[in-house]
Amino acid sequence: MAGKTDEEIAREVQEGGIEAFGTLVERYETKMTRYARKFLLGGEDGKDVVQEVFLKAYMNIQGFDLSKRFSPWIYRIAHNEFINAIKKRSSSPLSFFDPDLLFPHPVAEETAESEMEHKELAHLLDLGLGTLPAKYREPLVLHYLEDMDYKEIAEVLEVPMGTVGIRLMRGRALLKKMIKEKL
Repeated sequence: MAGKTDEEIAREVQEGGIEAFGTLVERYETKMTRYARKFLLGGEDGKDVVQEVFLKAYMNIQGFDLSKRFSPWIYRIAHNEFINAIKKRSSSPLSFFDPDLLFPHPVAEETAESEMEHKELAHLLDLGLGTLPAKYREPLVLHYLEDMDYKEIAEVLEVPMGTVGIRLMRGRALLKKMIKEKL
């Protein structure tokens, strides 16, 4: 199965090849665990939530549209499970009012960032994740640690690409402010 795409493997699972799902788990387990650790900020329930992600993915694989990419689909499932885990963990409800969605933003063009800047931001992200609100933390994790582009992030979060750009810009600004205050 090494030479097959995720979508080809998903087709096999849809056609009854249950064992093929194990290949998808192998391909995504490390990524999902890292995503959970960063999104949930190292909560003890991270591994359990990742197992729930794979369980939900398997139960809903028949609904996966083979004309689309598998990666954003499973990341969307993970996003939903992580939000549910945070809600369960927290006594205060998450705010779903997001002014970034109400006011239109031009689509931010991705700039070709240097490799050094990318690594520096990933390091700063690791240091400051706990200080960021989830709506800024998640796009930063997806972009800098999971190497997703704006379009993929928009699919996972189900927001416009302009909102992704704004959240990345604001998240970076908050990180830089936090670093300046600590220096």
